[in-house]
Amino acid sequence: MTECKRAVAYVRVSSASQVEGYSLDAQERLFTELCKNRDWQSVRIYREEGKSAHVDSIHKRLVFRKLLEDAAKDEFDVVVVHTLDRWSRNLTVTLESLKILGRYGIGLVSIVENLDYSKPDGILFTQMLGAFAQYFSEALSTHVRKGLDQRAYEGKHNGCIPFGYESCWETNEKGEKKQRCEPEHQSGIHIHPKEGQAAEGLFRRYSAGTTTLSQLAAWLNEQGFRTRNTKNLPDANGNLVSGPRLFTSSSVRNILHNPFYAGQITHRGKLMPGAHEALISQELFDLVQLTLRKNSGRSETLKALPDREYLLKGLVRCAYCGMPMWAQTYKSGNSYYREHKASRSIQECPGHGGTIACHVIDKQVRELVSAIELGPRWLEEVLSIISLKDEVDRVKKERDLTITKLHRMARVFMDGLIPEEEYSRQKKLLELSLESLVVPDYDAAQKAGNLILNLPELWSKANLSEQRKILLTMLDAVYVDVKEHRSVIAVKAKPPFRPIFQVAVSKKESKIHILNEPLSHEPSGSSVFLVETGEGRTPRPEKVTQDLLQDYPSI
Repeated sequence: MTECKRAVAYVRVSSASQVEGYSLDAQERLFTELCKNRDWQSVRIYREEGKSAHVDSIHKRLVFRKLLEDAAKDEFDVVVVHTLDRWSRNLTVTLESLKILGRYGIGLVSIVENLDYSKPDGILFTQMLGAFAQYFSEALSTHVRKGLDQRAYEGKHNGCIPFGYESCWETNEKGEKKQRCEPEHQSGIHIHPKEGQAAEGLFRRYSAGTTTLSQLAAWLNEQGFRTRNTKNLPDANGNLVSGPRLFTSSSVRNILHNPFYAGQITHRGKLMPGAHEALISQELFDLVQLTLRKNSGRSETLKALPDREYLLKGLVRCAYCGMPMWAQTYKSGNSYYREHKASRSIQECPGHGGTIACHVIDKQVRELVSAIELGPRWLEEVLSIISLKDEVDRVKKERDLTITKLHRMARVFMDGLIPEEEYSRQKKLLELSLESLVVPDYDAAQKAGNLILNLPELWSKANLSEQRKILLTMLDAVYVDVKEHRSVIAVKAKPPFRPIFQVAVSKKESKIHILNEPLSHEPSGSSVFLVETGEGRTPRPEKVTQDLLQDYPSI
């Protein structure tokens, strides 16, 4: 009896293939007929439209990649394609994909070429192709290294082109390359008319010793220049994004350290003469390196106390851009929370460069902690917020019933009605059942509420380091306005404390008030709560409020 295989089809179409008559419908029809003739089970059809099989990476063909991922899940036994060029026209992709199929014992069948790798000998051949693919990959890596070495010996740059230069070739929207320069420069790159002047200006200005990296970053940003970032970097909300970014002191430092601008290239840790045109002289580059070394030490105005403790360390954030702020202690002994002007690459922030004394903000946070108060019915209010009252009641009844069973069984054992082995077995089962009878959200909120109830006593006995740990348990962030109101304007509660803050009230005599309505009106709520300070409840900055609402709608 013929084995009933589970078959899937991979059908792909581009504008060219439509003309050739390889429409998706036609490919699917032939796949259905093949399954019928061979008594195979048709499991799924993977359709990929508008993707060329010439692409040099599996990751660029999403449906193709999904098929290979499903191969590891034992969802099918054979893949059917109309022709092999529907599968791939790129040797690297072909070998890599066949290696994956061979690893999981999956065959490949081509209808037009009449190739059948679904039988045992065909699967073995596929696995052999996979082994060859590994050899090919290693050999290709060796050839790539040779190519990179040869480019370096010729003085040509490997990798992304640094700021201030551009390629002699440009790529249009269709992916076609067009030559910018006639003739092409020896290195394939040349100085960018505008960026080149700016990059040269960085070296010249810094060598004079009258400007800082922070000021140079601001100077570039004000002129509209942006970095050539191609990596995914976190923004203020922690999301990974790529693309041009604002210059920072760090990115300017990287430019000033790069010998490429003096006509050299770096390859495998060695400096080699470059074929490109130098932007600055070697003398100027050496002078800048000397200046960088002189300025690399810790500022004389700062105390060498790397382990100094701050109440809001890791919590304090700028209310405008949402990015973390730094804390520093100067030689005078005064400590400040600072928004570093040139350490951001996300956006221009109105609070850039702002500072505020640590003791001012710390005092407000301590007043906030002292002001939080829970009413006598706080647990019922929390239950109504997290909509778990019925579930809590059910779990409570089951826990009570399980505890009763434990007591009853203990009495039966004491009366000698069941043997010790059986008693131990049933007791363990009931105890395991008791451990599982919990409501995670409710239990977390109850523990958070109990901490708030005991907070005054804990806080009064805690030192600075312990108080910071308490805050880290309750909060994810404390937002500070260092520009206009110079105060705490909001706090972001950790998830278990979210419903606690919603039912909390401020003591009447308190100078600081937490507005327990979360910013978002969505059912899931928000973990960002506004704070008002001062005797007369200083009006909160509406602009900042809206920014917070936009950045943290539901966390």
